[in-house]
Amino acid sequence: NEGNINYNKKDFKEINPKSIRQKIGAAFQEFELYAFTIAENILMRKVENEDDEALVFEALKFVGLYDKVKCFEKGIHTPITKEFDKEGVELSGGEKQKLALARVFAAKYDLIILDEPNSALDPLAEADLYEKMMMLGDDHTLIFISHRLSTTIKADKIYLFENGRITEEGTHKQLMNITDGKYKYMFNIQSHNYVNGVSK
Repeated sequence: NEGNINYNKKDFKEINPKSIRQKIGAAFQEFELYAFTIAENILMRKVENEDDEALVFEALKFVGLYDKVKCFEKGIHTPITKEFDKEGVELSGGEKQKLALARVFAAKYDLIILDEPNSALDPLAEADLYEKMMMLGDDHTLIFISHRLSTTIKADKIYLFENGRITEEGTHKQLMNITDGKYKYMFNIQSHNYVNGVSK
């Protein structure tokens, strides 16, 4: 309702919306996969040449789906779902999330927003995918939204929101040093649940 949003120190209202959208990518809990091929779902367009295929392979390797996809008879040209093709494949919830992340990886966005993109994964698969997500932030700005605080440890900056307001901010170490801090309390509760075999 108030304030300014700046992109590289320039008011976003002065920037062409299409230009901004080409630089910002997102992977949410709720995302769409389409009854196209695996490659088309990653590129969001048809494969035009060998460079496109190489990019798809790179994205699949990054998210850990390459070995599975290469076993399909049509490889990256395998349709997703059997809606329009009886030879299509059905992916698990975790595999779909990985494919959504592969889409973000392939687009090479400057700013990446990830909203609970690993919610359908078990703890081990989640940890592996989290490491890959953090790698996306090596050369890009990465905003990661999560209720699972085990995924926040390596973040450069953590913001704790309560009722629409930032109530705590800092690195994991700084927040864990706040006496009676809400982040510290929640992190310790979640850690205790994981150690005792209860994932919440």
